[in-house]
Amino acid sequence: MRAHTTMDIDLLRSSAEEASRLMKVLSNPARLLLLCQLVQGEQRVGELEATVGIVQPTLSQQLGVLRDEGLVSTRRESKNIYYQINSPQALAVMNVLYEQFCNTSRRKIQ
Repeated sequence: MRAHTTMDIDLLRSSAEEASRLMKVLSNPARLLLLCQLVQGEQRVGELEATVGIVQPTLSQQLGVLRDEGLVSTRRESKNIYYQINSPQALAVMNVLYEQFCNTSRRKIQ
């Protein structure tokens, strides 16, 4: 049995709010799909558009949300904008989601 530890309720509340905000951002299928691609590494906007099949206006909007929430960062090289995951928490959640929902060897067992 684990020893009971007293946790600071204000810290828990703050952490719960932060986690809830992350989960709200991840609850959009387009943003989730974009992050799935970015788990594999940095990608150009054009690569993301071609890979996930999200048209430019929607792609820009969803990437903007991810950027505004601090989940991704960008860098510009000439005319290209590259995106990468910038949040260790988002990356950790994406890894768990991948293992639970995308790992084909695991899905065959279930």
